[in-house]
Amino acid sequence: MVESPSPRPVRTRNPLLGVLRLAFRLVVGVVILLDELVRPLYRPLLNWLAALKLVQRFEAWVGRLPAYAVLVLIVVPYGVVEPVKFLALIHIANGHVRTGTVLFLLAHLVSFVLIERIFSAGKAQLMTVRWMAYVIETAASVHRSVVEWLRLDELKRRARALWRWARLRLR
Repeated sequence: MVESPSPRPVRTRNPLLGVLRLAFRLVVGVVILLDELVRPLYRPLLNWLAALKLVQRFEAWVGRLPAYAVLVLIVVPYGVVEPVKFLALIHIANGHVRTGTVLFLLAHLVSFVLIERIFSAGKAQLMTVRWMAYVIETAASVHRSVVEWLRLDELKRRARALWRWARLRLR
């Protein structure tokens, strides 16, 4: 008599994990939306930095590091700059709006530019870490969904055309 294989156990979905996944997607969606709106302002800076020899050497060095070293290089700026952003918000709340805003924007710019370069250089290594690959792929999926849902490509195209028209009119 041939014994039939036992049925696979049914995986029950953990509702807490479902809520956490949804929260993660929402946070990523908001961050992506803000990034898409602000990116045209700092893209020239990113392009200029990427062309610097020092930055290219740094990226080549990051590209030779192991995955967890790249992850540490990404986490450290967050650990330093995020408290500065919090302090900037406290300054704003205490009435030092100009100082707090400048501090917040500079901290955000430094962290984002640095992290952008490290991530670009070390993405291949990060994709070898299973949970990090999940985070990166999920963020990319949410990014595509947000861009498609809000028709951001069309909005950006129209905004660029409006900007060109306004510059011509002001001349």
